Amino acid sequence: MRVKIRKGDTVEVISGRLEDKGKRGEVINVLLEDRRIVVQGVNIRTKHQKQVQTQAGRNINPGRIQFEGPIDISNVMLVCPKCGEPTRVAVQRDEDGARRVCKNCQALID
Repeated sequence: MRVKIRKGDTVEVISGRLEDKGKRGEVINVLLEDRRIVVQGVNIRTKHQKQVQTQAGRNINPGRIQFEGPIDISNVMLVCPKCGEPTRVAVQRDEDGARRVCKNCQALID
């Protein structure tokens, strides 16, 4: 199934964890096979990193690393660049190809 959200789009979290609900951010990565996306500043995870010595003789410093975890694509809505509201997306097909359109204000998203 095709995904209507692409890398670089601005999305708003509409469901999920309470601290992430209502946040807006840019899509960093789209994981098509899992139907999940990574959004900047949303679903922050902490990984405890041990000190590791690489083959070049350098050390990777230990500590806590924070990164964005993936969330399900159904938990976000695309934010229209024209009206600034979260919206559903329609696809209009013409001789030039398929284009994404805002369902609220009928503005082209691409």
